[in-house]
Amino acid sequence: MLGILYESYIHPVTILSTLPSAGVGALLALSVFHTELTVIALIGIILLIGIVIKNAIMMIDFALMAERSGKTPEESIYQACLLRFRPIMMTSMSALLGGLPLALAPGTGAELRRPLGISIVGGLMVSQVLTLYTTPVIYLYMDRLQLMFAKRKPAHPVTGELPPSSASVKGAPLV
Repeated sequence: MLGILYESYIHPVTILSTLPSAGVGALLALSVFHTELTVIALIGIILLIGIVIKNAIMMIDFALMAERSGKTPEESIYQACLLRFRPIMMTSMSALLGGLPLALAPGTGAELRRPLGISIVGGLMVSQVLTLYTTPVIYLYMDRLQLMFAKRKPAHPVTGELPPSSASVKGAPLV
């Protein structure tokens, strides 16, 4: 679906590159609190995946729009980071603070809810710290990779036409 949305094979990989940090953060938090990976903890990781993917989509989508309006990839991802920082932090902090009572609250049924809260809180903390730094770097590397593939594209076998220049390939799909 992401490939269809962005008309590219490269930028969905950029978005999906945020997932390992969320999973590692959740597993580290479960390990630190000596909690087992249960079905409830896996539900927390699935919820975490949705939040982390949404944050990456907000950043990459804004950068692609800026890039299509004529900015360089560096300028566009920098602007996306500046303008999307607040919404990303607001959604992540609300989910993190919503998971704290699940992770910390004592009482009846706490042993069932605790793995859910620990996986959400730990995963969000680690993924936010890493994703805000790694997503722009991966975006720039993937953009360079896309340009490299566009330059290597051979002439059309039937018409003999050369592919468009790399400047006009920005929004074009990779085939």
